[in-house]
This record gives sequence, C-alpha cells and structure tokens, in this order.
Amino acid sequence: MSPVEPLPPEALYRPVDPAVLDFETTDDLPDLREVLGQPRVVEALEFGVGIRQEGYNVFALGPAGTGKRSLVRQFLERRAAQEPVPDDWVYVNNFEDPLRPRALRLPAGTGVQLRRDMERLVDSLRAALASAFESEEYQMRRQEIQERFLAEQEQAFESLRRQAEAQGLTMLRTPAGIVFAPMREGRVMTPEEFQALPEEQRKALETRIEAMQQELQRALRRMPRWQRKLHQALKDLNHEVARLIAEGQVEELREKYTAHSEVVAYLDAVVEDVSENVQDFLVDRGAGEPRPPGLISLSPTLTPSHRGLNPLRRYQVNVLVDHSGTQHAPVVYEDNPTYPNLLGRIEYVPQMGVFVTDFNLIKAGALHRANGGYLILDVQKVLLQPFAWEGLKRALQSRQLRIETPAQAFGAISTASLEPDAIPLNVKVALLGSPLLYYLLAALDPEFPQLFKVMADFDDWMDRDGEGQRLYTRLVASLVRKEGLRPFHRDAVARVLEHSARMAEDAEKLSLRMRSVTDLLREADYWAGRNGNGVVQAEDVQRAIDARTFRSDRLRARIQEAILRETILIDTEGERVGQVNGLSVLQLGDFAFGRPSRITARVRLGSGEVVDIEREVELSGPIHSKGVLILAGFLGARYAAEQPLSLSASLVFEQSYSGVEGDSASSAELYALISAIAGVPIKQSLAVTGSVNQHGQIQAVGGVNEKIEGFFDVCRARGLTGEQGVLIPAANVKNLMLRQDVIEAVRAGQFHIYPIETVDQGIELLTGLPAGVPDEQGKYPEGTVNGMVQARLAELAEKRAAFSRAAGEKEGEEEA
Repeated sequence: MSPVEPLPPEALYRPVDPAVLDFETTDDLPDLREVLGQPRVVEALEFGVGIRQEGYNVFALGPAGTGKRSLVRQFLERRAAQEPVPDDWVYVNNFEDPLRPRALRLPAGTGVQLRRDMERLVDSLRAALASAFESEEYQMRRQEIQERFLAEQEQAFESLRRQAEAQGLTMLRTPAGIVFAPMREGRVMTPEEFQALPEEQRKALETRIEAMQQELQRALRRMPRWQRKLHQALKDLNHEVARLIAEGQVEELREKYTAHSEVVAYLDAVVEDVSENVQDFLVDRGAGEPRPPGLISLSPTLTPSHRGLNPLRRYQVNVLVDHSGTQHAPVVYEDNPTYPNLLGRIEYVPQMGVFVTDFNLIKAGALHRANGGYLILDVQKVLLQPFAWEGLKRALQSRQLRIETPAQAFGAISTASLEPDAIPLNVKVALLGSPLLYYLLAALDPEFPQLFKVMADFDDWMDRDGEGQRLYTRLVASLVRKEGLRPFHRDAVARVLEHSARMAEDAEKLSLRMRSVTDLLREADYWAGRNGNGVVQAEDVQRAIDARTFRSDRLRARIQEAILRETILIDTEGERVGQVNGLSVLQLGDFAFGRPSRITARVRLGSGEVVDIEREVELSGPIHSKGVLILAGFLGARYAAEQPLSLSASLVFEQSYSGVEGDSASSAELYALISAIAGVPIKQSLAVTGSVNQHGQIQAVGGVNEKIEGFFDVCRARGLTGEQGVLIPAANVKNLMLRQDVIEAVRAGQFHIYPIETVDQGIELLTGLPAGVPDEQGKYPEGTVNGMVQARLAELAEKRAAFSRAAGEKEGEEEA
C-alpha cells in the first residue's frame, strides 16, 4: 500500500483571481435581474402563479437566510405588474336588517367616490329637509291638518251641547272635566233650586243628565282615535315631504351609478329610510336641541349595534378595500398574521358603559387587501397565532371571506353581533417556511396538501463555475446599490466570493444564504468607513470576517484556554495506546467552531461486545450509536469471520458532559479500538475526522474546515513541531476553504492534512506501522497492525475456549 501524501497548499483553498473579474468596482456592473441559482424555484413559482385551478397555492421552503421572502415577493410583484387592478369592496347599511351589512363590489376607485357622494348627500339632505320643514307651505299644510281635526272635535262637542239644550241642560267645562247641568229661565239652576223641584221632575232631569254623560263618554272614547288619525296625517305629510326632497337629492346619484344596479338599489333604500327617519336630520345632536315641535318620532327601535351611535352613521359608506391608488394587482406581506389581521375584524366602541358597533367598524384583513392578487405569509407565524391557520384554510377552501370573531367562527358564543355579507375570495397565497414545517404539515394536516399543491424548494448553494461567479458578482453589485453601500473593489468582491464558498462548505459551490452575504457587505462597508476608504477593499472584507468571528468566539476561546491549561486533556505530542484525538463541531447560532476531543478505548476478554459508554448513559444520539454498531460489524467481519469475537471493548469521549451526535468520529473510535486490541500506540500529534462503513471505507463528514482549524489552533498555541496534522476523508478535499494561517503553516511544513480513503491508510499514518494485506487464507502478516489485531483476537478466543472447557470439567466433577 502506497503511503498517503499530505495535501499541498493549493488543495486547501480555491482562491478567486481578481484579474479574471472584468470590472474595477461594483459601480461598473449592471444589476442582476434574473433569479440566481434557483431554477427549480422559478419554475415552481411560474407554475403556481400561472395555474388558476383551486388549491394551487405555493409553499416556498428552504433554509433560513436564503432570501425566500425577497425572491418570492420580487417574482410576484413582477407578475402582478402585468395583471389588472381588482375591484373595491365597501360595506353599507342593510336598512331592513342592520345586523347583516351588505357588501358592494365596485370598480377600483369607485368606493371612495361613493363614500364622498354619500357624505355630500347627507349634508345636502340636512339643509334641504330643514328648509322644507321650516317653509311656510309646510307649516300651512300642517296647520290645516291640525285645524281639520280640531274642527271635527269641536263639531262633536257642539252636537252634544245642542242635544243637551234640547233637553233643558247645558254643558259646562270645569277643572274636574265636562259636566251637564239643568237650566231655568236661561240660567244654570242652583243646587237649592234643583233640590226644591218635585221628586218626579228631579228624577227626570237626573235621567237626562246621566244619558248625556254617557254620550259624552262615547265622544271622549273617540278622542284617541282622532289623535291617531292626526298623528298619521302628520306622519304622511312628513313622509311625503321628506321623500320628495330625498328623491330630488338622490336622483343625480342614481344617474351617476346607473351602471351599478346594487348601488342604485342601495340608493332606493336610502330614500325610503330617509323618509321614515326624517327627524334624525332635523336634530342638532351636538347642541342637544330638540326637534321642531309638531314632528312625530318615527325612529324604529334601535338594535343593540346602533344604540348610542349617531343615527346618521347608517348612511355612511365603509370602504373596506380601496384600490384608487393601485396600479396593478396587489402583493401583500402580512408580518403579524393574527386571525383578525388575516380575515378582518369588527371593532367596538364604548357608549354609556356598554360596547356597541355598526357596519362602519368593520375592518379589512390581509386577505381582503390581497384579494385579486397575492398574499405572502410566514407559516411559522401563522401557526403560532390562535385560530389563524384554521381560519386561513377555511377561507381558501370556501373561497369566501366572512368577517367574524374567532368565538363566532368556532361556535364559542351565541350573543348577537354583526354578520356582514361574505366577499368572494380570489387570491394566491405563498407560504414561507422551513423544510421541517413543510413536511410536518404534509404529514399531519390532511387539508394542507389540498390547499398548497406547489412546492418551491430553495437551494442554499450554486455551482462555482465561470458563469456562476460572473452572475454572483452582479448579485453583489445589486446588493451594494440596494443597501446604499460604498462600491466594492474587485479584490473585495473576490474575497466575498471566497468567503461565500467557505459558507457553502464547498470550494466548488457558492452560498445562496443571502442574509449572511448581505450582512458581510454591510459590515465591510462599515470598516471601510472606519479606515477612510471611499471604495471597499479586500482588507475591509477580511476585517469584517475577523470581527464577526471575534464577536462570536468567546466560548471557543474558553475551550481552547481550558485545553492549554490542561483542564481539558488533549495531547498534541507523543504516543498513546487506545487513545486518539477526534474532532467535532459546535454550532452556536450562526457561528461554528471545531473542538478536539480525546477518544479512548479499553478491551478485555469477553463475548464480542463493543460498549458505547455514551449510549449506555443516554448521552449518545441515534446516529452516533449507529456508527459504533458499524465498528462492531467491521471488527467481526475483518478479524473474526471464522472464530468468535472474544472481547469486550468500551469506547468513550473523555470529558464529554453533554450529548454526542453524528458519526463523523466513528473512524477515530475505530482507530482507538484497533490500537487498544493490538497494543500499538497512536501518534497524538494527529487528529482524525471521518465516518467509516462496514467495509472500512472512510466517508465524508460536515464542518471539515472548522475541525481542522480547531486542532490547528491548539497545536499552534503549544508550538508547531512539523509532526502535527489532521486526517480527513479524501471525499472532503473539495470542501476545503481553510484560513490563510493554516495554509501558510502547511506551506512551511509545520502542519499536514492527509486525505484518507480507507481505515488501513489511516492506521498506517497514526501508528507508523504497515496495516498489512491478508493472504489467500485471510491471514495478515506478522509485524503489521492488522496482524497484531488478528493475533490478539485469536489469543482471546483461545483463552475464552479454555475457560469454557475448564468450567465444563468443573461442572462435571461436581455432578459426579
């Protein structure tokens, strides 16, 4: 087996040559118009927007920071610019049932016009009605009606008076009421004279008086009917005058809105309501003046929703959605998607200790504003708001917007409230979220796949080829101008490209996590200002990268300090049996760093168990446990295929007090186990990362740059010896974008990075001994690591067999 050579410095970092960038600063580059690196997303959006069938809403999923919202919004705004402006929606009073306001659909801009026209109409009606009811003609007609009814009353009483005179009686008006008294010689008879009359004559007079009193009672019982007839006559007069005035005032509006039959019908209802409630126009509510005398109260019983509010509010127009200033279909992003903010709400105002409402207090939600266009929502925010997710789904399923409180929607209360007309819904919804939320909803909510049939899956990197770099530089220029930053020199742009590859963890890719890229541009611009540069230079970009790392690496510095003070035990020199330096990555927010960990193995005679101490104490995740089980499979297949695996081994991450997950340390664990079995020491100047399969192949892992740099920092702090280095999977070479100080140390021969493909290559580097190749019988040569392992396992198997024989003989003797 040929020895593994360390990687040359050129393989550790793929730089961008500024000379290949055909511009001096980003001011020389045009803006990037197309969507970069997301062809799958563009096709999904075009399909989702283009298809008009029910349920084809879009779910844009991808990692945080990939620019989902800005890209989706940019795409939808370009599409919406080609689509017509949707109609306005207004709510008006339902005069027959005020609890059920009516919704009117009007061309864009017409809603505001109707509201203004109705405001002018109310003002005109107040003036015109006041003049009409104060006019001499109205007063004369009113007086005529009153005099006619008074004359009818007087005629009835005059008939009674003549009838009484014919019977020798007179009709008198007293404080106690109307009475009849006998007459003598043209005058009222005194009580003494009446008592002096003969009894027969006196009784006859009393009988006639009693009869007249009964006639009077019959006349008085007709008085309420006369009064009602008077009131009805005055009411008919008021209605006639008010209707005549209202018809004249509304006629012009009827002609203006003749093309809108619903508006014309509403205006007819207004005329009828004005004629029935004319007194509301003749009362100065602000001054508290009573209505003019003679007017009869014609107000219907007010509903609870109107009690305490100005009655003239019922003639207002509530413009729910106004598109008078809109040029195309709307694109709405709702940042706070609560149930009311999504589906609208009914507000209440306090009046006399209670809360009242009317149709003017109906407010639109985001779905109303986006109706006829597009609505963008963050799905996590929707799911966190009570009732919002169910309300959104119900609206999309029914294709209607029905404004009601959540308690009404879910039947929690039964009190009276407004029930506005439902509004037809025609909207495309684009949800933004993580892949986890998408797949959870798809698995757990059966309605979700029916409503969001289009998946726009965002990628988080793109190819780093010539065309990709050219487009990426234009993207950088676009971001610089959008953020109002100083222009970037091409050297600075080259450094941004290199760091983008580092963020993508692949020298052949560029990161599409535009939030991080934009933050880097902003911070580089800040340092350029601090350095007095009018153009951002490469050193400004590097300063921004270093400053960001410094702000975030307190924990990394504390761990390194603990290693240097030997609180955490890590050897970087010498050799140890059953001990190897493994490498892991800690992720703290957006900052990741590598940390070396000591992995140890101990073996003894046993029954083939490989004990993962982390798993036994429940500090191991399932992937790490899987990796340890693979080790057991590898050992048994390679070294004990024809005999029992007669050992018990234990593996542990020393000084690990939190969970361990991932299989990137499985190769290091295998090296420690092989070393412990063979008794061969491992060089502590080398650290290891990489997973292993059952065939002994080393597989790629994540975070390889941070792992290498983590071990390098410890070695450098203690002093580089030229023997130190890291073993990485050969498949990870394409991911290397290391720091310049690591590259310089490699160039100087002080640090080494070895690409490993198999376990045998790694064990040779770590022990300095040949791994060994099996012969035709599967035996490994003596003096090789594999030979030592095989011999040790055979020895353990013999001992186990001997113990078994001895135990069997002893048991036989005891039975005998």
